[in-house]
Amino acid sequence: MFHLGTTECARPVRVAVVGYGYWGPNLVRNVLQHADMRLVEVCELDESRAQACRQRHTGVRTTTRLESVLSNPDTDAVIVATPPRTHHAIVAAALRAGKHVLVEKPLATTSEQARELVQLALDAGLLLMPGHTFVYSPAVNLVADLIETGEIGDVHFVTSSRMNLGKYQHGGVLCDLAPHDLSILLRWIDSPIDQVSATGCSVFRADTPETAFMTLQFAGGPTANVQLSWLAPRKVRQIVVVGSRRMVVYDDTASDEPVRVYDRGMDVAEPVTFGEHQLTYRSGDVVIPWVEPTEPLALELADFCHCINTGDEPRSNAALGLAIVEALEAAERSLGADGAPVAVHGQWLGGPVAT
Repeated sequence: MFHLGTTECARPVRVAVVGYGYWGPNLVRNVLQHADMRLVEVCELDESRAQACRQRHTGVRTTTRLESVLSNPDTDAVIVATPPRTHHAIVAAALRAGKHVLVEKPLATTSEQARELVQLALDAGLLLMPGHTFVYSPAVNLVADLIETGEIGDVHFVTSSRMNLGKYQHGGVLCDLAPHDLSILLRWIDSPIDQVSATGCSVFRADTPETAFMTLQFAGGPTANVQLSWLAPRKVRQIVVVGSRRMVVYDDTASDEPVRVYDRGMDVAEPVTFGEHQLTYRSGDVVIPWVEPTEPLALELADFCHCINTGDEPRSNAALGLAIVEALEAAERSLGADGAPVAVHGQWLGGPVAT
């Protein structure tokens, strides 16, 4: 369940942010702006980044020691914005120290590590929330509503393109970009991913694909094709949903009109006499619905804060984080097997992961 607005807390949730690199500044800014959160300190190993934080936010305390953050009794929760390869160790230490955790995507780099973190949180009665910010996007949730209400009919298939002349990240383009599309697709389709196949292209380093193509088969549902690349001449963030009644284009780069609904498609006409079925083309109106201009990260932090204080399950919950790690793991195996389909053996629970 997702909640927006003030929480029922007697005092603000006291938060430490670990990592002030690419995403850390956005997290710190939003925590400082949130009425029900208080920033205790920022942990950053790089002194130049720590200094940049102090210069931008006068009075914010910084430290290079994670141990001091985790042992601080004034800290209720830790937000982790460090490279994915460090997530398991940092999140495990934070949970063992009794802190609630919001960790940026992905939850971990292997399903084994992800399951261990989920179990640690369950055993300790703590909130573990993966930072899949797109499930809080008003545009993404508007499309989810169109699908759930049957406005676009049955979803036949989905195509996604997420490309840019992007920042080279350790681990490859799958680990960097695919979690975004996986979180959006699982939000929309609400069915487990049965099978993944992936191919890729490595230009500069043989072990680090800069471009990848994924095909996802959802249980009892549609197929989705996802194109990911750091090597593109312009930024593309577009997903097309083809339904039996309508088609939807979601363009994350179009801030003013991110969603367009097309009354277009093909209809099958039953033959009057013996013969083949006939296809007729349909081209109707294009509707551009209004989308609330709210920053998804602010909504994500509001949900995190609310769920710490109430025990409710966040929209971006541990089950979603685990499902995404399992799909990524299958995609990496397929990539290493020249695109051979790989079954995803995880179970989509749509909520807390059961022990």
